[in-house]
Amino acid sequence: MITAEGLSKRYGGTLAVDNVSFSCSPGTVTGFLGPNGAGKSTTLRMMTGLTRPDAGTSTVAGHRYADLGNPSCVVGSLLDASAMHPGRSGRSTLTIAADLAGVPRSEVDQTLERVGLQGKSADRRVGAYSLGMRQRLGIGQALIARPHVLLLDEPANGLDPEGIMWMRRLLRGFADEGGTVLLSSHLLGEVQATVDRLVVIAGGRVVAEGGLDELLVSTGLVVRSTDVRALRRVLDDDGLAYVDQEDGGVLLDTGEGVDAERVARLALAHGLLITELRPSDRTGLEQLFFSLTTEVAA
Repeated sequence: MITAEGLSKRYGGTLAVDNVSFSCSPGTVTGFLGPNGAGKSTTLRMMTGLTRPDAGTSTVAGHRYADLGNPSCVVGSLLDASAMHPGRSGRSTLTIAADLAGVPRSEVDQTLERVGLQGKSADRRVGAYSLGMRQRLGIGQALIARPHVLLLDEPANGLDPEGIMWMRRLLRGFADEGGTVLLSSHLLGEVQATVDRLVVIAGGRVVAEGGLDELLVSTGLVVRSTDVRALRRVLDDDGLAYVDQEDGGVLLDTGEGVDAERVARLALAHGLLITELRPSDRTGLEQLFFSLTTEVAA
């Protein structure tokens, strides 16, 4: 179980994280999404004791990270895959991690195989690793003590398609065995294929939290016109939030009580010919992400 309650952090005049609260239950993979500078990494650093919050608390398995007797056995984290000694081999890196966690060195070979770095790869120096290999090694460090919780910042960064499929299976299996996963990512398509819950952050604040299916249920109207530029201008003037679609239409946010009749009357008043006006079949993650974060950024 992971909880964050009222986490806040200010750097000078910038409020990086503003009263962030959410929870992640065992058996789930939660995606932590937000644009660059939204506060994702700062939040994860506060949750792992690397950054002191100005306000609020976070717990893992009911305890603050700093109060865990042996944190590695409770929560495994990957916050920066580049923070490894380049002169050490992958094997020696995990051996040191095992010694620090107080687990048998027999875990090293098992973990190397689990993350796909067995054989010659294990004895290569980390400095010669590709970014994807360093990501795998970082995930290995997080797993070495067999924790119940994983906190991962951009774990798919640098992985090829095969590596992404491997990570998806690994995280899904970890959660299916009762583990709790919180991962941040900018790869929206991969998140949608991996997670079952979402926490979306923008401007340092949580703007949405819930199950993937719940958040992606259709809440919009697909609108098309013979003059899409004029349509956008009318919607902007009326203060209606929307997301452009690749096929030339727009997906109109209906969360504020906007309905098809209002749109139709608005188009009629401005002499717009509407060629399609219907509920969207399903909001994609990319559409949800931009509809939630664009308004905050503005």
